[in-house]
Amino acid sequence: MVKIDLITGFLGSGKTTFIKKYAKYLIDQGENIGILENDYGAVNVDMMLLKDLEGENCELEMIAGGCDAECHRRRFRTKLIAMGMCGYDRVIVEPSGIYDVDEFFDVLRDDPIDRWYEIGNVITVVDAKLEEGLSDEADYLLASEAANAGCIVLSRSQEASEKEIENTVSHLNAAMEKVQCKRRFKDEIVVKDWTAFDEADYETFLSCGYVPENYRKMHIEEGETFKSLYFMNLDKTTDEIIEAAKNILEDKECGRVFRVKGFLKDEAGEWLELNATHSKITLQPIAEGQDVLIVIGERLNKEEGESYIQSDSFRM
Repeated sequence: MVKIDLITGFLGSGKTTFIKKYAKYLIDQGENIGILENDYGAVNVDMMLLKDLEGENCELEMIAGGCDAECHRRRFRTKLIAMGMCGYDRVIVEPSGIYDVDEFFDVLRDDPIDRWYEIGNVITVVDAKLEEGLSDEADYLLASEAANAGCIVLSRSQEASEKEIENTVSHLNAAMEKVQCKRRFKDEIVVKDWTAFDEADYETFLSCGYVPENYRKMHIEEGETFKSLYFMNLDKTTDEIIEAAKNILEDKECGRVFRVKGFLKDEAGEWLELNATHSKITLQPIAEGQDVLIVIGERLNKEEGESYIQSDSFRM
């Protein structure tokens, strides 16, 4: 049977970066893997970030978004059926940061998928410097994505103080209590600089499994509370785009912005990956990109965000 892993994580947590490391380790071990980008976005930036993994032992697939939950489930099921015939040793599913985890488990119980796939590991990525004062909806997403995890991996823990890490773990457990889930996290949490992952760490990830857990459900419709704003074909310099990202993150009139990400070209015409959160803004060289900036957050204000990035091709 094909092992199938789910890598979850709240908006901006860093799950794509984790998948790059996790998948590369598996490829180096000789596994033939498929990565399924299960996203709702109009432009799948995360899939572009994984492009350098593509090769003889790794293929990328995606599910087109823009549909209701039942339609999305059918597309997920159909894609898994197709991938089940590709001879993979393992499939890694990366959902959006706004995802009903029950869809994953429900579809894996369907015939004939249950005869082809075996659930391997559910790993949840959480920012070590998790913001305080999240809304009930955001706390629900955080808890629902962590409830079934075999392990929790803290991102950017090397940048966080012991107190910040302690607060993040407390926040996560408080979110579990909010959704009436009995589970609390302690030993399942991996706190380590990701650049220092070793064989033992990857063995932990590969053997963590998942935990069947119950919690109180909250219905969150894609595009209502949480949104993504897309700015394309920008005629701005690198410095101007970075400044705009900072302003959007800081201006509460734009809504509660969790992350600004995308691609831009430097003066030499080379692509750069932009990843901006409240705690950090990074630019990394990348082989391939698309001229797009994406603002991700809660109750976003389209007009306020647009005021910082003037573009005739703005769309949402």
